[in-house]
Amino acid sequence: MVRKTGSHADITGPRIRAAAQSLFARHGFAAVSMRQIAAAVGVQAGALYFYTPDKQSLLFDLMHDHMQTLISAWDAADPGPELPPLVRLQAFVRFHIHHSLERADAVFLSYMELRNLTPDNFARIEALRRTYEDRLESILRAGLEGGTMHIPDAKLATLALIAMLTGITTWFRPDGRLSCDRVADIYWEMARKTVAGSLGADFGGSDSVA
Repeated sequence: MVRKTGSHADITGPRIRAAAQSLFARHGFAAVSMRQIAAAVGVQAGALYFYTPDKQSLLFDLMHDHMQTLISAWDAADPGPELPPLVRLQAFVRFHIHHSLERADAVFLSYMELRNLTPDNFARIEALRRTYEDRLESILRAGLEGGTMHIPDAKLATLALIAMLTGITTWFRPDGRLSCDRVADIYWEMARKTVAGSLGADFGGSDSVA
């Protein structure tokens, strides 16, 4: 097999991943062939194997890159443990919404195509997911310990909040009735009330940590 003339790893590789991500999200991993991915990029099917061993590796790489980017981006956005847990939680809610909406296809794959990973690849992605979940859980536990949050189980609350926030990617439309920022405002208010419980009145509403 010969690399197509004018094709370079730093250009064709990202184009292959972008095409695969879009096709997997639209049609499902099982329904997409390497030939279809190649056609979307404009190369022969055999040329794909210069960039990925097989379709499974391509799916794993997409999920792995997404999770690593997500974790690194939050670590950079986290206002820091020295701030009140509610301030950090608000930052997390807004971060997760904006980050996810900008990468809706990647988010979709990360949840809907896990079943198509091999056991080893599944375990590696699950480990990264737990790492990200731990970031939020640590905020909730700090709130519990400081008495500013009232939830029966930090782990369960973590999973519930992430599911709620991630679900936005299935219905949000940029040209819809509400802007991304307004949606983030509303979801933060719901998240705040969820973790504050009967203590909500003590925080003076969403403006107290805006």
